[in-house]
Amino acid sequence: MTRVAIVTGASGGIGYAVATQLAKDGMTVLVHYSGNKVRADQIVSEITEAGGTASAFQADVAESSQISALFDEVERLYGGVDVVVNTAAISSTAALADLNLDDLDRMHRINIRGTFVVSQQAARRLRPGGALINFSSTVVRLGTPTYTAYVASKGAVEAMTLALAKEMRGRDVTVNTVAPGATVTPMFLEGRTQEAIDAATQAPPLGRIGTPADVASVVAFLAGPARWINGQVIRVNGGVAA
Repeated sequence: MTRVAIVTGASGGIGYAVATQLAKDGMTVLVHYSGNKVRADQIVSEITEAGGTASAFQADVAESSQISALFDEVERLYGGVDVVVNTAAISSTAALADLNLDDLDRMHRINIRGTFVVSQQAARRLRPGGALINFSSTVVRLGTPTYTAYVASKGAVEAMTLALAKEMRGRDVTVNTVAPGATVTPMFLEGRTQEAIDAATQAPPLGRIGTPADVASVVAFLAGPARWINGQVIRVNGGVAA
């Protein structure tokens, strides 16, 4: 039986890499997007032209009714779901003393509530042998200045990982969180100086910045053969932080 995966935020840099990697691994992929329909349709076309199966669906990850409808659509089209990868997130940086609380509310809504809403449907619907993979960030460990609100939102994702894995006892479903380091994506590059990008490139012992493919390979491992990794936060950062 072909495994079926939902990838939220699939129109983004890491989401795209994850969606196409899972399709290469033989999975049917539901490409979720929030607003960029053109990009989502392009990803579906790329997957299908390479011989895979995919479709796109628009939803607000923080709205339970919309995410429920997304899962309904996957079950209608493909019979069920085996893998859920929740890459959808937003970021805003400012020192805590200067932070606009509206930015905090937006990050809370997408990064915490959105992760919870998607995870709730996954917990109810993933088939035996399934995997839920949420996303945090290595900056949770690094404590980078101006990221206080963002790491607060991602720290919440890390905190729920083991608890949810234990709640899935008896279901044969794994729950893990991937926490990338600096990765070349539009969200990472936006507003950064070349000096900051160069510093991020030199930080890992491997002497380069991460790529979306680096992250996608770890997700594919957790989504497929890694059945004995459960309740963990996996830091994918080239050695910047443990």
